Amino acid sequence: MQQPPHPYLGMWVTGDGRIRQELLPNGRYDEARGTRKSAYQGRYEVRGNHIDYWDDTGFTADGVFVSEDELHHGGMIFFRERR
Repeated sequence: MQQPPHPYLGMWVTGDGRIRQELLPNGRYDEARGTRKSAYQGRYEVRGNHIDYWDDTGFTADGVFVSEDELHHGGMIFFRERR
């Protein structure tokens, strides 16, 4: 399911680099944890600055983009990775 474009696409990384979450343009995400690539995958929806996640295993979560470069999710702070 394609969702409308939003400014938060791309890779988001915790300050220590341990968790990397990529928000893909097709409404899916792929999250790596430590050395585990694709540890979690699922779909997401962004409404305004709020994001909801539905993991393929049934787990749900949400988060808030506090700026264009900072995401608060699951008690963690993610930063946009600039390439």
